Amino acid sequence: MSELTKQAEFFVRKIAELDLATFETLSIMKKLASANRALAELKGIVASIPNQGVLIDTLSIQEAKESSEIESIVTTHDELFQQGIFPDKQNPAAKEVKRYVEALHKGHNLLCETGLVTSNHIKEIQAVLEGNDAGFRTQSGTTLKTDTGNIVYTPPQEPQEIEVLMQDLEKLINDPSFISIDPLIKMAIIHHQFETIHPFYDGNGRTGRIINVLYLVQQNLLNIPVLYLSSYINKNKQEYYRLLQSVRDDGNWEPWILYMLDAVEITANITVTKILAIRDAMMNYKHHIRDNYNFYSQDLINHLFKYPYTKISFLEEDINVSRITATKYLKKLSSDEKNILQLTKKGRDIYFINTALYKILVNN
Repeated sequence: MSELTKQAEFFVRKIAELDLATFETLSIMKKLASANRALAELKGIVASIPNQGVLIDTLSIQEAKESSEIESIVTTHDELFQQGIFPDKQNPAAKEVKRYVEALHKGHNLLCETGLVTSNHIKEIQAVLEGNDAGFRTQSGTTLKTDTGNIVYTPPQEPQEIEVLMQDLEKLINDPSFISIDPLIKMAIIHHQFETIHPFYDGNGRTGRIINVLYLVQQNLLNIPVLYLSSYINKNKQEYYRLLQSVRDDGNWEPWILYMLDAVEITANITVTKILAIRDAMMNYKHHIRDNYNFYSQDLINHLFKYPYTKISFLEEDINVSRITATKYLKKLSSDEKNILQLTKKGRDIYFINTALYKILVNN
């Protein structure tokens, strides 16, 4: 077994033997307390939304964009939102981002069914993300490089070693007795270990970030997957990679743990603000439509806030009305003096933009 593989293996197999003081310094404990408070507030705010599934659909779009951008898959909000409306007319980047949303949903569904995040589940998530069933790496040669092409890290190369390491990671995720430590600290360890094993040919970063939020749901720190760290990582990307490597090189855990706890706290606070804005917008739309139109329903409100862009056929199917009725609803709302919906044309097609939701999602 190579020295590089031994080094990678250490982070899983020997983690339980480390002095817990490594992860329980005064700085980490102080940051852990504030991160847990922010996360608890987020969980409570999410519970105040009548249809929490709307938040998964809505916020996962933003997360997909940010997480993909870390991997240099860049698309605009308009391109991304149009992907749902015109799936056959969008650029490859928008399609990649759409697959991220689908992979997140896949992972959440598997978690809801089993209560676990297993190696097989992780393979299924990555398969949706990448659009193939390649599974864990079976060929050597994978290295992590800088933008200039310099090799900074060589992950485990042998297929058997990758399988063993992923089995240990699965135990770390699902067995609470493996190490007795706060789940947020464990999440940071899990993420570092997954990115260090680097088990797939492609999609490791995005898969790892999906695992983050699924783990928080598994640990009952969130009821649904709405805490997405990609925006924070995107804004602090160089530090993210530097600290990942610092643990590999020097076992320097504290700065990495602090970084991830900071990401949780800041992202939770931002998400609370965003969800409150979505909740307020939903209530405003609800009251205005109910007071001024005879076709108000909660299903209609939920549909309008499911995605920022919609079209007649979507509403027709979603709330089970005729095409004539769906057309009437959307065109009346797009003519409203409060600019509830914006009717937009693309060639011969028309679609409708939820102006309030669009602003909330676009403005960071």
